[in-house]
Amino acid sequence: MHKALIIYSSLTGNTAQIADILADELEDRQIDVIILDAMEADPVDLLEYDIICIGSYTFGNDAEIPDEMLDYYEEIATMDLSGKPFGVFGSGDDYYPKFATVVDDFEAQLIKSGAIKVAPGVKTNIAPDTEEELEAIQTLAQALADYFK
Repeated sequence: MHKALIIYSSLTGNTAQIADILADELEDRQIDVIILDAMEADPVDLLEYDIICIGSYTFGNDAEIPDEMLDYYEEIATMDLSGKPFGVFGSGDDYYPKFATVVDDFEAQLIKSGAIKVAPGVKTNIAPDTEEELEAIQTLAQALADYFK
């Protein structure tokens, strides 16, 4: 059985909700999942898993990477994650001019490290509560599971 690590940061609970849904979807596809808040893990933990999932919120006009996710962002640039499939997800608020751009930032950084993008990043407007958003999470889970077939 393949192992997935989901690392996330959530300010209001929305990104945590995405992480939980993604974990359930992966487990339904016979993937063993560990979910950790970014403050409970270390970037080197990513090396121990077959599948990497990173989730973070995007907040404010500047759409900066949250402080608790900066270590991950910076260390991923120095890591060799070659051949590891990844998924990135996050919540944002379409009120702001830059919507959920932290998802794009992490995708680019993971690609630079050699990790394999298997599906588009999942961006939710606040909570993951639309049919389209839930389908995007399912699509990501399926693509991650299918990588090893």
